[in-house]
Amino acid sequence: MRSALTALLGKEVDFEVISSSWRSAAVQAQSLRPDVCVVDVDCPGSTMLGAVAGLARRIAGMGTALLVLATGSRPGLLRRAFDAGALGYVSKDGGPQRLLEGIRRVAAGERFVDESLAFGFLQAAEMPLTPRELSVLRLAAEGSTVAEIARNLHLSRGTIRNYMSAITRKTGARNRVDAIRISQHAGWV
Repeated sequence: MRSALTALLGKEVDFEVISSSWRSAAVQAQSLRPDVCVVDVDCPGSTMLGAVAGLARRIAGMGTALLVLATGSRPGLLRRAFDAGALGYVSKDGGPQRLLEGIRRVAAGERFVDESLAFGFLQAAEMPLTPRELSVLRLAAEGSTVAEIARNLHLSRGTIRNYMSAITRKTGARNRVDAIRISQHAGWV
């Protein structure tokens, strides 16, 4: 997809396009200082270790705007992109003209939200988990034990078990594994 997107955007006379993987995106952004970083928040590697948030932190203060490609079916990813400071949101199901319009508007400093993502944003606003619960759940999804999560977050094991109980209840899950599955499907972790 990255190659196709690069080819499409490269045809525009007012764009200079550089392609990058998630691994090298932050370093390239810092050295090239682009006006806009376009990222696919639903591709492999984008959600691992908070890649979107990490990229957003690295480009903060550089004058680079973040525009995300997303689908409304994973509202948690929209929420995480919003929390990371993304300025533009374009549906992956939309046509190329929507993407071009989004890039140009974000480059001009305007917020751009593809109307087809509106319902996804409404669902994202209803995310039941707190930031702390999400951090516990992310570590659990990576396979960490209660003791490892407690150590990593500087909390007691009992507190982590309480968080896991709350997460299970709030997601309507049967158990920890089901809570992880539900949350991953929603894009929260």
